[in-house]
Amino acid sequence: MLHTISILVENHAGTLSRISGLFSRRGFNIESLAVGITDDPTISRITIIVEGDDYTVEQVEKQLNKLVDVIKLKRIRSEENISRELMLVKVAYNAKTRGDVIDIARVMQSKICDISPSTITIEISDTTERLEILQELLKPYGILEVIRTGTIAIQKGSEVIN
Repeated sequence: MLHTISILVENHAGTLSRISGLFSRRGFNIESLAVGITDDPTISRITIIVEGDDYTVEQVEKQLNKLVDVIKLKRIRSEENISRELMLVKVAYNAKTRGDVIDIARVMQSKICDISPSTITIEISDTTERLEILQELLKPYGILEVIRTGTIAIQKGSEVIN
């Protein structure tokens, strides 16, 4: 089962290394990791997606809470969060397929951010599932390059992590 953990940390050198090291020592594979500063530049938010059972993830949370740089953490259930991931995908096209690729981009509510004589680059920010759908739709045309960020997530409703 995938779990989303949102962590507020002090924005110091080495913090990410200590957190990822904890996961490594526990034998966890991090499925997705995204880090960025918050409205306070001294605090960063780390969003980690990990696979494991509830007990194992609870043990990791306890270990994370022991780290000096960790201010607060919260596991956010999938039905309680809004999550997004960004993807840039460069696709080959020719005169016959250009319209099809552009139509797919439009239907998927993505943005065309670059066009060259033989390639088109598409940007999409959406759920992981929708990014995978777009990628599958574009595969027959020749995907040349894909770049994806880690998932970021925020809890629905008025509750905040701070």
